[in-house]
Amino acid sequence: MVNLFLSTAFHSARLGTVLQILIFLPLTLSTISTSAFLILSFLLSVHSVIHGTLILLWGSESLSFLQVPVHPFLLLVCFNLFSSQQAASSWLLTAAEWWGQCLRLLTPIFIGLEGISSLLVAQSWGQKSKDLAARGEEWQFTLLVAAAAAYVGSATIIVLAYPAAAISPFSASLLGASVATLIFLTLIGFGVRRTNVIESAGLALFLAYNVWLCGYDGSFPWNTSWNTSAASYYAPLLSNILPHLQTLISFITHTLPKPLLASLLYRLIILHLASRILPSIGSDAWDNDVGVDGGWDGRPTSRLTRILLTYRQFIFITVYSHLLLLDHSSQVWWRWANIFFTLALWALELLVSSGDDDIGKEWKVE
Repeated sequence: MVNLFLSTAFHSARLGTVLQILIFLPLTLSTISTSAFLILSFLLSVHSVIHGTLILLWGSESLSFLQVPVHPFLLLVCFNLFSSQQAASSWLLTAAEWWGQCLRLLTPIFIGLEGISSLLVAQSWGQKSKDLAARGEEWQFTLLVAAAAAYVGSATIIVLAYPAAAISPFSASLLGASVATLIFLTLIGFGVRRTNVIESAGLALFLAYNVWLCGYDGSFPWNTSWNTSAASYYAPLLSNILPHLQTLISFITHTLPKPLLASLLYRLIILHLASRILPSIGSDAWDNDVGVDGGWDGRPTSRLTRILLTYRQFIFITVYSHLLLLDHSSQVWWRWANIFFTLALWALELLVSSGDDDIGKEWKVE
């Protein structure tokens, strides 16, 4: 009973921390300024690194409780620092500018991690589908229906997004080339027996998702002048909490683009799923070592996964801040680069991977 209570309390503390981050960053951006938002993002990032390091060294779950009051404290500090136009000193603005530049420079890393993680998840689905297909024809039929639904859904999204995504001859050529490449690689993978419909359907959904984001017509309408006037009106935080919350709700419902929320949700989920898949990579090479220590803790991928999960809060903050900071137009070309980067990785994987087992040969291309 005590263990259940403690487990619930620990999970509640973690959930509260995530909700604080989700609310505090757009609250600062909507009611003060972009500089204040970047300073808060930087402070939260530094705190998350310290918190992750303590967990890595200490490993106590009680640290989840200790960080709950830290985020509101940092929010109050940020509101005090930017309570008026005169309060923000030059070094704060310089620090905010540098942190914003760092987030922008991390764009290719975030995009590349998203593509690699999407490919890992799609391949993991393909591997698991083979185990399900081995259970009988009913599972094979179900998997084929699910893959067909994914193909149809992907094609529908691409067709609907085409007018906005193909706004120029070059972007239209990129769209056509990406779809043709996906079909071409799928047929080659079927021919050499190194992929299946589930893996291909997963990548088709990935392609449709990115095309939809490329076709989103709009940008972030906030600007510095609007935020500056808001800061002088709403400061300080505690005595004007209701106006702040009203501004935040208006910001989320009317100002914040829904594709940004979709991008954040997708990127965090896909990175989390990929971190769970990493320990299984290269398992065959470690099969003989199971009896040495009774587990897989010695694997390099397990150690990497542990580090990623330990600092997942830092990843969450930087990814969230990055998506809130950049406008739509600055991410479109990175989206196209992500599509072709992921397809190139898939092509390389099809080239170097080994053939499939008999079960996969029986059902995946029929």
